[in-house]
Order: sequence, then C-alpha cells, then structure tokens
Amino acid sequence: RRLACGDVEGRLETIFGRVRAIQAKSGRFDMLLCVGNFFGSSSDAEWAEYRTGAKKAPIPTYVLGANNQDTLSYFPDVSGCELAENITYLGKAAGALGSGSSGLHIAYLSGTEAQEQPVPAHSFSAKDVAELKTSLLSTPNFRGVDILLTSPWPRDVGTFANSAGEIDTKKCGSKLVSDLAASLKPRYHFAALEKAYYERLPYRNHTVLQETPQHVTRFIALADVGNTSKKKYLYAFSIVPMSSMDPAELVKQPQDVTENPYRKLRKEAAKAKAEEEPACQFFFDLNKHQGRKRPSDGKQGGDSQPKQAKKPPQPTGPCWFCLASPEVEKHLVVSIGTHCYLALAKGGLLPDHVLILPIGHYQSVVDLSSEVLEEVTKYKAALKEFFRSKGKRYVLFERNYRSQHLQLQVIPVPLDLCTSEDIKESFITQAQEQQIELLEIPEHSDITQVAQPGMPYFYVELDTGEKLFHRIRGRFPLQFGRAVLASAALLALPERADWR
Repeated sequence: RRLACGDVEGRLETIFGRVRAIQAKSGRFDMLLCVGNFFGSSSDAEWAEYRTGAKKAPIPTYVLGANNQDTLSYFPDVSGCELAENITYLGKAAGALGSGSSGLHIAYLSGTEAQEQPVPAHSFSAKDVAELKTSLLSTPNFRGVDILLTSPWPRDVGTFANSAGEIDTKKCGSKLVSDLAASLKPRYHFAALEKAYYERLPYRNHTVLQETPQHVTRFIALADVGNTSKKKYLYAFSIVPMSSMDPAELVKQPQDVTENPYRKLRKEAAKAKAEEEPACQFFFDLNKHQGRKRPSDGKQGGDSQPKQAKKPPQPTGPCWFCLASPEVEKHLVVSIGTHCYLALAKGGLLPDHVLILPIGHYQSVVDLSSEVLEEVTKYKAALKEFFRSKGKRYVLFERNYRSQHLQLQVIPVPLDLCTSEDIKESFITQAQEQQIELLEIPEHSDITQVAQPGMPYFYVELDTGEKLFHRIRGRFPLQFGRAVLASAALLALPERADWR
C-alpha cells in the first residue's frame, strides 16, 4: 500500500498530519512518494525540526530533487542521500529504486527539462533520459516498471483521453518525459508542478492486433499540498509488483483503456532524426570516366527549389471518384469541403445512403493526411447528428480491396429496427459463415493503429464508436458490407445487396 503526493512546497506539517490521519483510519502504508517541489521558499522553520530530529516523518518518504535554483541548497548530494530520518532524496537526475524485498520497481527523474546549455543543476537533459532508458531497457526480459516518478507532466498526455481541465497538455510538460514514459511503460506514472489534479484514462502500451498485449499505464497528476481549492494532492493505491503477477492478469485491459498518447510524438521524433542524418546519394556522371560516381550534395547547377508539400498520389487511370475527374457524376454530390466531399451513392442501398470521399486521390483511410482525416471526422460527426435527428443510426464501412479511391459508405438504419448490438452481431455472424476473421478494435483505438498503408482490409464502424476489422489476405466478397446490411436480420432488402 503506497501513497503519492504532489508539490509539498515546505508544508511538512500539512502533509505529514494528513498521512497520520489516513493511517489512523485506514491502517499502515508502506511509503510516501513525493513528486514536484518538496521544498518551498519558506521551508526553513518547519524543515529545521525534521532535519535536527525534533520531529520525524510518520512513514518512509522519498522525494525528487530541486526544480529551481532557489531550493538546490536542500539537496547536498547529487547522487541521493537521507535528508532526515525517514526522508530520502532519490538523486539529481535519473535512476531506479528497487523497493527492497518486495520486488517493486520504481524509476524516477528529478528536475525539469533543460532549456539551455550548459544544463542547470536543477534540470535533466536528453542525455540523462537516454542513460536511464539504456540502463533499464538492457535488463533481460524488461517489460516495464511498476512506478515512474517525475516532476513535470509528460507532453501530450491528454491525447485520446478525458479532458485535463484548464491544463493544455499539448503545451505544458516535457517531451523528454513523454519519451521516457513511452519507453519504460510504467503501470503508474505520477507528476506535479501544474497545481492541478488529473487522473487520465489508462492507456495501452502495445499496438492492437499487431503486438502482444501488454499492461496499461495510469497517469496521475497531483495538486499542491494544502491548496485552497481543495484539489486532490494525496493519492492512495495498492500495487502488486509486476514480477509477482500472473502474466494474464497483468495484461488485462480495462473497459476505458485508450490509445497510447505518445505514439505520434515518437513517430515525429523518429522522422526528425531520420531527416537530420545526411543522405548520401550517388549518380553516374556521364561527363567523366564511365563507372565513376559523384555524390549529390545539392550544390551542382541550378537554383535550389523550396520543398513542396507532399501531394496525394495520382490515379494510374480514369478515377470515378476524384472530384476533378470528368468521370465523377457531379449531380450526386451533396456537399464539398476543403479536403473531402459528400455524395449520394450510385445504386444506394437506401435513398439516403451516402459516401464520404477525399477530393484528392487517396486509396484508404490509413493513407490520409492529418488535415483530410480531420475533415472526414467532422463529416462523420455531422452525419451522426443529422441521422439521429431523423430517428436513425448510421453504419459506416470501407473496403480497401480492388478499389483505387477511398469510399466510406455510410448507410442509415432506423433506430426502432435494430440495435447497434444487432448490427455488430450480424456482421460477426455472417463473417464467420464465410470464414472471414472479423475482429473488434478496442474502444479509443482507430483504424490507423491496426492497418498499414497498402494493406488490404475491410472495416466497419458504428456510430456508437464500436469498430470491426478484417485483414484481407486472399479473396474477399466485394459486396460483403452491403449484403450484411441488406440481409433479413437487418434491412431485409436482399435484392439490393449488389449496387447494380
């Protein structure tokens, strides 16, 4: 049984008094883990009583180092030391704490991310983070740590998750802490400094349907001790060390689990690193001796041209769905946005069967750029609201197989005709009859996390957010989506299963 608290800022009597009250009511806790600022600008009077032994912390207390120049003097040994009886400073930059015989593995990172060179004594650098990652990841059979302690929040922790209130998680916090959390895969991650309490929905540490399931991470930010707004600053939790848990129990996924918030950040970092590495390209120089090569350094003749934004690939032949193409039947177009358009389906299953299509030439959802995907999401939200106002729910499906332009088929189904569970069951049942493996994608995940560009697949999405996915490896019935919806179990329109 452990306790974690946010910024103490020198209010030792407040935090320790609260701990005493909790232990008197609920029994003994094993330790108190403090993140954020343990000392404040006016800590001397209270601290003197604990430093001299006049008072003693009621529980083994572990604290992180200074986050500013003003409190550096309280931490005499950069490698960590006992500051007072029952109060231990973990160390300046980075390290790991094995919790005695319990087997609990706690990793920590003191200070704030360095914004200047040389690195201030109260900050950590990319090198500190890299060294901590290397020391832990090189451990045989490393699966993650039980607890990670940092003072700053990780940047982007709110992505895919519940709101963090007034805290903008895209601007606050540290990218290095995000990278550390993504690598160490803590089961609990505690942070502070923002004077706010935020318990994020748990997030997964694996890619669905592509990697072996792993345990989830719970990020908890704690407010400052004794704050007048009565925001939560003390968190009690029980944890069995990962090393002692049954593997199946460890990787159980809670109902509210979300996608990993740092995946995009890591992809961007990897891309930036790749761009920094100089590419060495060679071309045969026909003006010199045959067979000799010259490197392309970008300095030969001609003015350098600014890099253009990547355009979607062009169709290899006539495309019925590129909006600029003469083949498009423009009388079916309902709405045109910046990147996408909405059109009635030719040979629709129902009169209000519509398609969401990109204006440019993209083959599937996983090929879309972020701005196109954002507009697709807006169209889906608008259609959901519209159909609900008409007493209907929509079913969306995509077949990325034997097609060259993305078509998101959106078919409304009357609410009083069947439930979303009926629709999902019909798809799964008819897939099983045709030996099609249709898997459910967990909530808060999306198609881009389970399919790679160029991979053939079939995908279903209900307006409840439930999603089904099949990776196509051989032949696949082209009218499968329509056939399921047209079946007797749902719309009972078997004659319209084929769009022709």
